[in-house]
Amino acid sequence: MITPAQPLLSRVANAVYWMARYIERAENVARFLDVNHNLMLDLPGVFSSQWQPIINTTGDRELFAERYGEATQQNVVRFLAFDAEYPNSIYSCILAARENARSVRETISSEMWQQINSLYLMITAEARKTVPESLPEFCHAVRMGCHLFEGITHSTVSHNEAWYFTSVGRRLERADKTTRVLDVKYFILLPSVADVGTPFDDAQWSALLKSVSGFEMYRKKYGRIAPDRIVEFLLLDGEFPRAVRYSIGRADQALHAITGTPRGGFSCASEQRIGLLRSELDFARVEAILEGGLHEFFDALQTKMNTIDECIGNDFFAQRPEGAGIWA
Repeated sequence: MITPAQPLLSRVANAVYWMARYIERAENVARFLDVNHNLMLDLPGVFSSQWQPIINTTGDRELFAERYGEATQQNVVRFLAFDAEYPNSIYSCILAARENARSVRETISSEMWQQINSLYLMITAEARKTVPESLPEFCHAVRMGCHLFEGITHSTVSHNEAWYFTSVGRRLERADKTTRVLDVKYFILLPSVADVGTPFDDAQWSALLKSVSGFEMYRKKYGRIAPDRIVEFLLLDGEFPRAVRYSIGRADQALHAITGTPRGGFSCASEQRIGLLRSELDFARVEAILEGGLHEFFDALQTKMNTIDECIGNDFFAQRPEGAGIWA
């Protein structure tokens, strides 16, 4: 809880919040690249043009087209993994996370600093190449490095205000990316009537679940692959850590831990906005969402999360880091 006697410096809160968001963002980009690559290996020829949807997921289609033109595997990997001028590339995210970590060395643990440096050195070494020698190995290294940083953060620093700001940042970023991959893939993967229930159909939907490491947990809960149940699982599940509802709920808890406001109330615009969204997701039903239009629901959801991010900046931070944006 932040008290008037011992307020957390807005500079520190700002830095750890964005450090966590950038790490989570880098991991998610690596997930998208890895799963798409594996899907093309499993179904050669069928997914020869499936690199464009990853660009669509970012919301930066125009920028990519202007700089790279055709969405080939090499162009997409270069853009999303190593482009130093693209603020949402893996390289840019790790660099930004490291800079934020460097500015608060007195707050984070030495183990956190060592891990983020290791990630940075690995990324910069790979960035000297046109494309990775092995895309799956590169994506795996990024994901494991980000997982390790998250685990080190959880285990080596006090769970105080700074730690709660990392939790808020990570959960909001995770919820945002889950909505984006599900939004794009849901419509791309809707098969023709002839494909429903075939191995081809199952392979596509399984790839979607694997992109958020949810394949095994989904099968344990629902068994059969079904698009509406996948949407329900990734959007409204209260136990799976990458589901939108779960992520927003944990971000809400962390905000209340920061302010000390009892759950169910609010003391600032951030808590009010995230509380409204949490309640909406708690009482939502997938049938009503699909009937009203999934894409429209996700558009509205992303707008609400953007507003929450803006409110957090206004409520807690003196200023936002240069270039700190979320995918539009």
